[in-house]
Amino acid sequence: MLDRATPTPEEIRAFVQDHPNLRARDIAQKLSIAEALLVAAGVGINATRIAPHPDGIIAAAEQLGEVMALTRVGDCVHEKVGEYGNYHPGEHAAMTLTEEIDLRIFPRHWVHAYAVETLSDAGPKRSLQVFDAAGDAVHKIHLRETSRQEMWPELIAGLAMADQSTGQEVTERAPSEPAKSRPEKTDVLRHEWSRMTDTHQFLRLCSKLKMNRLGAYRVAGAPFVRALDPEAANTMLMAVRDAGINIMFFVGNRGCIQIHTGPIQNLRPMGPWQNVMDERFNLHLRLDTVAEVWAVEKPTQRGPAVSVEAFDAQGGLIFQVFGVGKEGQDSREDWGRIVAALPDLQEGAA
Repeated sequence: MLDRATPTPEEIRAFVQDHPNLRARDIAQKLSIAEALLVAAGVGINATRIAPHPDGIIAAAEQLGEVMALTRVGDCVHEKVGEYGNYHPGEHAAMTLTEEIDLRIFPRHWVHAYAVETLSDAGPKRSLQVFDAAGDAVHKIHLRETSRQEMWPELIAGLAMADQSTGQEVTERAPSEPAKSRPEKTDVLRHEWSRMTDTHQFLRLCSKLKMNRLGAYRVAGAPFVRALDPEAANTMLMAVRDAGINIMFFVGNRGCIQIHTGPIQNLRPMGPWQNVMDERFNLHLRLDTVAEVWAVEKPTQRGPAVSVEAFDAQGGLIFQVFGVGKEGQDSREDWGRIVAALPDLQEGAA
């Protein structure tokens, strides 16, 4: 590790060259810098600074054919293979929705972006990488052998910014909001919760009562929530695999939420990590960073929406999982049985 708080681009590049087997995020952590600074150090060498707005980046991604979409929050990485399309722009929220690439995008957090190209024995590795104001990764799009590689030069030329400097200004990282409860409002929370007709009403209810998601869960009680043992995160993954049902698996940061809809087929634990290693969906979850797990039930016009939700020690949401309710493949009943069987948090364990 370097002594100086912020290494120069030249020092960053030298460190990368000396540690060719380290992943970018691990290098950034060892250097105590934001990942965007690491990528920016390669501008003019293996990176091009590009316009960060999702309207341009998603339009480019749609031209690349089959790619891998990656969204990360903390020690949970969500990867989907598919094609971008069906983009719906919006000033505050945007969406791209195909059978495999399903994203909710919040443009104000798409602040810095780069096109990255590195050489390997198998040929060039190319990706579009987006970062927030603090320099943390928001979303990445990795090209594959099956991608339209011939489109890359033209698309990057169209997105390139005039500023191609190797420095990158970043702001201080905003911490996760800890659980925020108002126990004196518990009766109001429970009454309004029971009257919901759509899951999207929940966060508005929390805001009205000056609570947040985790804070509301901590005071709501049965029948709305049930505190689960943190091991339930892994138990749930194994049960979904064994049952062969379809789920919706949400992982998101401030700038992007990525959703997998379908089954989980192959689990490969490795040390503290549990890994879904399916052909077109990969998930990497560090189980020892899961501090709280909740089974949650919210009423909707189509019946109760049951979810399993995991949080880290700082109160940040790691993932949400729901049963899929679609005509011809309704897994909600089977999903409900899985959730009901998950182990409760033992009294005093918290």
